[in-house]
Amino acid sequence: MTTKSWGLWGGIAIFLLMLLMGPPASMGAPAWHVAALTLLMAIWWMTEAFPLTVTALLPFLALPLMGILSAGEVAKEYYSPILFLILGGAFLALTIERTGMHRRIALWILGFAGQSRFGLLLAFMAATAFISMWISNTSTSLIMMPIALAVLGAGGIADDETDGMAGALVLGVAFSASLGGLGTLVGSPTNPIAVGLIEKQVGMNISFADWMSFGVPILLVAVPVTALILAKVQRIDATAFDPKAARNAIGAQGPWTGAEKRLLPIILLAIMLWLAQPQLEALLPKGSVTDGTIAIACSLLLFLIPDGSGRPLLNWKEADRAPWGVIMMFGGGLALAAGIGESGLADWLGEALKPLAGVHPLIIAAAVTALVILITEFASNVATASGVMPVIAGLVAATGADPWLLAMCASIAASWGFMMPSGTGPNAIAWATGHVALPRMLRAGVLIDLFGVPLIVGIVWFVATFH
Repeated sequence: MTTKSWGLWGGIAIFLLMLLMGPPASMGAPAWHVAALTLLMAIWWMTEAFPLTVTALLPFLALPLMGILSAGEVAKEYYSPILFLILGGAFLALTIERTGMHRRIALWILGFAGQSRFGLLLAFMAATAFISMWISNTSTSLIMMPIALAVLGAGGIADDETDGMAGALVLGVAFSASLGGLGTLVGSPTNPIAVGLIEKQVGMNISFADWMSFGVPILLVAVPVTALILAKVQRIDATAFDPKAARNAIGAQGPWTGAEKRLLPIILLAIMLWLAQPQLEALLPKGSVTDGTIAIACSLLLFLIPDGSGRPLLNWKEADRAPWGVIMMFGGGLALAAGIGESGLADWLGEALKPLAGVHPLIIAAAVTALVILITEFASNVATASGVMPVIAGLVAATGADPWLLAMCASIAASWGFMMPSGTGPNAIAWATGHVALPRMLRAGVLIDLFGVPLIVGIVWFVATFH
């Protein structure tokens, strides 16, 4: 049997067994039923027994039948203001891709690459990470990988070479694409999903600027350290490579197109408004200015402003590539969270975890971070975030720990997966080049994971002291 088959039938068996056994003495029947549903969804999400979005529909079916919430009440839970940040951010990202502005940014940053092998590797990773802060990590990899392969070819690397710069550069692109997604709320769908679940279950609002205050420092440290790890594991000086010839293959930027010139002010406006959102909120009616409303306001301009060729910067056929499945999956997580709260399961978790109240919060944060990193190596980032947030809410309630510390550690760790070729889109793209040796990828991934635990906890703890 495949993993999906085990997940499908194993999840159903555990769900039915829990319903037949009945709850423990300390838990009410509604909470036990929702616990069974939560475990079923977690198993299906992590094994991908069903498409992730299909599994997200289960709360709409199950919670009314369990008598927890009515169908109308569950339906309302499938939407949140943060969904509009995902949607508006996707529209902006799709327009950046259509106009080719991301390639221009990449070439500009690569222009600063020195003549050394490590300098070239670091420049590629910095360019990839910066672009991935604004568009999806998979799209970023698809743009940067052909440039990296051209550079390797010009530097004298054979098509089947996995040693030295060959493996380091393609893995550097893949890993920095994942790291770059941590920098902003729109960098990865996992980020706003985690934020929405945190707001729902912990009652803590995390703005675009708040997220950047944690994500950017982690990114600034993680990219160069990851480059050092790859340089060491791949032994970039051990094989023949001509950095000067490789650098000449990067190419030059052409003149700015009319579409790029019209898009740039919209992107800058969105970023400035996101960063100024807390100040704007104080000047306008309460609740009227959110990261989501800013994203939608700026994305509407994309449909209104012409690109100079007789068409708008973005049309609906292009916009329809937005991640609708991710939006629905996020809704399923919100609906499940509502069921956890309404059934009393959240209160039960808080009581059950109270013995941890005497443990130092940093130890709890480190354990949570390590566990989430381990899970996300084998499960979808989005599924991991959706599955662990109820536990984080219980830990916050039970231990009295700073919610910023636990919530942000778990949110960032959910996207920290580097070991497996199938773990992320960028990893799969790197593997497909033929320049990756699995043992070295696993070794580099393990080292980055081990480094990630103290890095995430340390920076989140430090920044959280100012919130």
